[in-house]
Order: sequence, then structure tokens, then C-alpha cells
Amino acid sequence: MDEKRLQEREDRLEKRLLELKKLEAEIKKKEKAIKAAEGAKKQLLLRLSSTLWEDISKWADDDFRSINGQIEYILTDAVRRRKSNK
Repeated sequence: MDEKRLQEREDRLEKRLLELKKLEAEIKKKEKAIKAAEGAKKQLLLRLSSTLWEDISKWADDDFRSINGQIEYILTDAVRRRKSNK
């Protein structure tokens, strides 16, 4: 009787382990897709006046963003507005 229970428990644990391995594989696949999407961003060199830099830096702090994130937000918003005006 004890051997039967032990075998059943072992079978359940093996099944759970397989499920966890599948979940781990899915997570790794999603992480890979995220990294690929991040790598798809283009880089550019941007020169700004120190005054503009400070203004954007303060704005970024207010919005809890990095300066780079804030510049991307501003550009995205400007493009979206331009498209909606056409």
C-alpha cells in the first residue's frame, strides 16, 4: 500500500516537473523575443544644448522616465500628433 502511494506521488511530481519545464521553455522563448524586439531599436547620436538637456532631464524625472525614454516619448507623441492632423 505504501509503495502504491509512493509511486503515485512520484508520478505526480514527475508530471509537475514536466509542466515546470514547459513553462520554463515558454519563458525563455518570450525572453528571447523581447530581447530581439529591443535589439530592433535604432541608435542615433543626438546633440542637444545644455539648457534643453536640463529641461528634458527635469521632465523625465517628473514622469519617472530615463532621459532616453523621455526623448523617445516626446518623439513618439509628436509623430502620433502629426499623423492624426493629416
